[in-house]
Amino acid sequence: MPGRIWVCLAAAAALIGAAGTASAQSRPNESAEQNVRASRQYDSLVCSNPSFRAKRIAQECGPVSDPELHQSCVASFDCGPPKRGSQQAPPSTTIR
Repeated sequence: MPGRIWVCLAAAAALIGAAGTASAQSRPNESAEQNVRASRQYDSLVCSNPSFRAKRIAQECGPVSDPELHQSCVASFDCGPPKRGSQQAPPSTTIR
């Protein structure tokens, strides 16, 4: 029973740490428009710079140990070929 408590505490600490990391990434005075602009720039960089994309995949997907989740993570970075005459959703807004 005490082992379960430690597992729960460790899981709670991990969630709190992840939430702190996510909130630290956005600037407090950043407007929604600035956030959208920055997201578009990031998506453009991911799709146009193979080295940057590979680095982000390694950082975000490398720690994922489950093979199915890892593959899904890697697939989320796939920009695909640009479609003529249509606006393709950026990787960060595409749900797979």
